[in-house]
Amino acid sequence: MAVRVEGQTFYLETKNTLYQMKADHYGVLKHLWYGVKTGQDMEYLLDYPDVGFSGNIYDADRDRAYSQDTMPLEYATEGVGDFRIPAVGVRYENGASALDLRYEGYRIEDGKYAIPGLPAVYAEEYEAQTLEITLKDVVSDIRVVLKYGVLPDFDVITRSAVIVNDGSQTVMVNKAHSLCLDIPYGKWEWIHFHGRHLKERTPERRPLLHGVQQSSSKRGISSHHQNPTVLLCKEGCTETSGTCIGAALMYSGCFQTQIEYDQLNQTRLVMGINTHMFCWELKPGERFYTPEAILSMSSTGFETLSHQFHRVIREHVCRGKYKLIERPVLINNWEATYFDFNEEKLVEIARGAAELGVDMLVMDDGWFGQRDNDDAGLGDWYVNRDKLPGGLESLVAKVNDLGMDFGIWFEPEMISENSDLYRAHPEWVVRIPGRKPVRGRYQLVLDMSRPDVRDYLFDVMSRILNCANIRYVKWDFNRSVSDWYSELLPSGRQKEMPHRFVLGLYDLLERLTQAFPDVLFEGCCGGGGRFDAGVLYYCPQIWCSDDTDAFERTQIQYGTSFFYPISTIGSHVSAVPNHQTGRTTSVKARGVTAMAGTFGYELDLNKLLPEEKAEVKKQIGLFKEYGPLIHNGKYYRLSNPFEDQYAVWEYVSSDAKKVLVQGMIFRTEPNMLRYPIYLRGLDPEKKYRLREDGIIYSGNALMNGGILIPKAWGDYVPVEMYLEAIDG
Repeated sequence: MAVRVEGQTFYLETKNTLYQMKADHYGVLKHLWYGVKTGQDMEYLLDYPDVGFSGNIYDADRDRAYSQDTMPLEYATEGVGDFRIPAVGVRYENGASALDLRYEGYRIEDGKYAIPGLPAVYAEEYEAQTLEITLKDVVSDIRVVLKYGVLPDFDVITRSAVIVNDGSQTVMVNKAHSLCLDIPYGKWEWIHFHGRHLKERTPERRPLLHGVQQSSSKRGISSHHQNPTVLLCKEGCTETSGTCIGAALMYSGCFQTQIEYDQLNQTRLVMGINTHMFCWELKPGERFYTPEAILSMSSTGFETLSHQFHRVIREHVCRGKYKLIERPVLINNWEATYFDFNEEKLVEIARGAAELGVDMLVMDDGWFGQRDNDDAGLGDWYVNRDKLPGGLESLVAKVNDLGMDFGIWFEPEMISENSDLYRAHPEWVVRIPGRKPVRGRYQLVLDMSRPDVRDYLFDVMSRILNCANIRYVKWDFNRSVSDWYSELLPSGRQKEMPHRFVLGLYDLLERLTQAFPDVLFEGCCGGGGRFDAGVLYYCPQIWCSDDTDAFERTQIQYGTSFFYPISTIGSHVSAVPNHQTGRTTSVKARGVTAMAGTFGYELDLNKLLPEEKAEVKKQIGLFKEYGPLIHNGKYYRLSNPFEDQYAVWEYVSSDAKKVLVQGMIFRTEPNMLRYPIYLRGLDPEKKYRLREDGIIYSGNALMNGGILIPKAWGDYVPVEMYLEAIDG
């Protein structure tokens, strides 16, 4: 059993970890342990003195050592003497805001809970167990149901909470975080993933400071600037050794991760919806569901933790036809043409791509409305007949005749002021009455909290997807959201809108992905601005970054890999000089980097030199051979591209018989030894033959002695080595 209860002590056990909590004699739910299995009730570690200025609950009477301000709590509240960051907060009609939650009961069931209207990890009854612990306020009829999904084989525990108003008065929920984790002992460091447009998910590791530190987004999206993931690790933790804990929030909007290192050198992590633009009116009989957080722990370094997240996201977050099968190699016309295209030009791009083995043409922005630049047309999802006189039917048929599938770009949540839709429905725009709205990329945002907006988008997108043989949708979102206001909400409830916007997005995605199960949906937000586990529930891949420079991508994809599986990372070969950096790299270097993802092209292949076309044809063939290994194998980070002069990574099949090493040498230096690369995940008893030269190595030698990195001449030199186990 993954969940067991002894008295009022709860044990959540996975293959390698133990999560333990206890409702004490006052009914306070205390957190006892999250770490390796111990076979022990860990409450013996909680020995707290009387700490000055840390008050005591009234029930404790003269026990001055009992304080919620010092002890580890399972779900921290406010107004009860705990002055650290809370996970939940409410305000009553009389203005008071205390919430004193005490244990009321529990329930265990086989399988994994779901969350109405929100994405969540899913599992069969035999794969998971759910624990629900109900806490009730000592005065009001507010209850909080803590939900834990335990997936033992994955070493994963999910967290969510339901806030229930069983009273007769309306309350305002002003904080509703999904995860609260108190760690009483140890010196921890914090890794978050920051960045900006074209520079996403850069890992930054810092010792915890006394006080509160946080990463968050107020942009209406999870953002390029911070990712809704966090790592806590012990000092000295590496890829292959040391203790680390990871959490990923399945949420695509304004999020908040807060960490407090308190007066007693204890660590508290809370994670959930950003409180900056959140307040929810909870009427009698209503419930509020928080998004889900995925939690995992490793005692053997970041590599193990990444494997656990990769597996659960790939197998139990991603859904539908495409979650495990190989994806098509595609070519996108955006960097080849931008807005300047017509049917003839697209067919010519497709013809050249088909000759080299590309599977799909994706038509990007500019095919609809009066969309000749980014100043008009968004919202008018009908074909621009000046560019495509035969409509999508003619274009798609011609592409199909070349043996290729067809995909299309949408930016559903956006609207141009110069559009038929805006002229018909200005009330559908996110804007504050009486104020000029903030523009981003000359566009405004549709109010996704409105059912009529979602119905319109579902109808027009369905009409497009039904009119021709369309197999792929790139779903974009090219600005941050501001001017939060909805005409459907009263003045006192406007802070509900950012969350309602995300719920509306999920509702539309669910309707479309269920209506078109054979269409591959790819998430995009100016590249990686909405790269999160919430989107992956609907779209099994996300465009990783608008920066397609091969060197830059080694760093962006490195940071992304800590939580997200390679099969979810959209990555393409683009033109040179690169359109974002001006850097020139070889076709092979660009191909090797792009293979660490879904793989495709973002240029006009007809413009390549003959030898470059030959290289493209070769790398497409290799990717179709390597694809199952890249997407299904275990992924290993063999270097840190922010610190080393090279980026190298590795894939190993589940049976340890196939090994692919890829990467890039950034800079060549004279008169120096070649670097040995130490492989991981091999069978030490097996013999492996290197395809490139036929040399045979033992698994033990490759992991302990390493393999020399190839000789390099010039900068940005690709690395590619394929090894296969041999008999005998």
